Amino acid sequence: MTNHLLNLAVIGCGRIGHIHAENLAARIPQARVAALADVVEDRTVQLAARFRIPKISRDYREILADPAIDAVAICSSTDMHSQIIQDAAAAGKHIFCEKPIDYDIGRIHASLAAVKRAGVKLQIGFNRRFDPSFARVRELVASGAVGRPHIIRITSRDPSPPPLDYIRVSGGIFLDMTIHDFDMVRFLSGSEAEEIYAVGDALVDPAISEAGDVDTAVVTIRLQNGVLATIDNSRKAVYGYDQRIEVFGSKGSASAGNRTPDAHLLLDAAGTRGPSPLNFFLERYAEAYVIEMRAFVEAVLKNQAPPVSGKDGLQPVLMGLAATRSLKENRPVKLSELS
Repeated sequence: MTNHLLNLAVIGCGRIGHIHAENLAARIPQARVAALADVVEDRTVQLAARFRIPKISRDYREILADPAIDAVAICSSTDMHSQIIQDAAAAGKHIFCEKPIDYDIGRIHASLAAVKRAGVKLQIGFNRRFDPSFARVRELVASGAVGRPHIIRITSRDPSPPPLDYIRVSGGIFLDMTIHDFDMVRFLSGSEAEEIYAVGDALVDPAISEAGDVDTAVVTIRLQNGVLATIDNSRKAVYGYDQRIEVFGSKGSASAGNRTPDAHLLLDAAGTRGPSPLNFFLERYAEAYVIEMRAFVEAVLKNQAPPVSGKDGLQPVLMGLAATRSLKENRPVKLSELS
């Protein structure tokens, strides 16, 4: 593009749409939020008033028909992602879409094909790649600082479970929660999964089992480059939002731990104590959300490939489906079974 300002529309103005709209409007000078769309009008009215956004609509297709819009950020419910991607591509808009593209592989392929036909850019919202600490670990691994990687360990635990109504429609823990960790395994290793084995149970709340899901899980992954990866998940860590990664290799280990509100330590007769981890993902990854959206804006303005591609949107869903099948059938599942 020849312009130095990208006109974007945010489609879906719930929690994550609000975050992206605020970051685009207040923290990314190269972007302008020109429109908002949401079926709940109150969301767009309040957000538009706060950030002086000139256009709102309840119908995203009205936004797509506006020639002044260069790109869209899709933050709607998951069941609408693939359709909006296809409609936006047909309208010639560049696309940022929150994960996942869809839970159905056929619809994902249809979306990616629509993007390719239209020649527009697509970036998928795996924000954790843009966390400075996680990104630095990836840089160290890619540079050879840990030698040949042998083991990747990821701990990802939420402070409390989501509502049961959400769990019933979330697609299950592996497609809702662990999908971020599947992407992180690919990001850190630079390789694709070959085989996945998952075990899990409802140890936090029996009602989650009644809703058809588990709240505690361990996943082991054999990657094509020989690396072994483990992921442990829990829907409830009483001490806060627990997010840790480690890559162990032939020359050493690189890791990143939790973020805390401050770095104080209290040493007294009872022992050593410090602050608990941040308690919510929007706090933990606040910086990552800004960097992520800035990367998308720059990719469009500079006509570069977005850093998180459509393939990067597809593979973690395949991994989530493999893990779901593994849990159900109590066996390792090869990714080739899903292709």
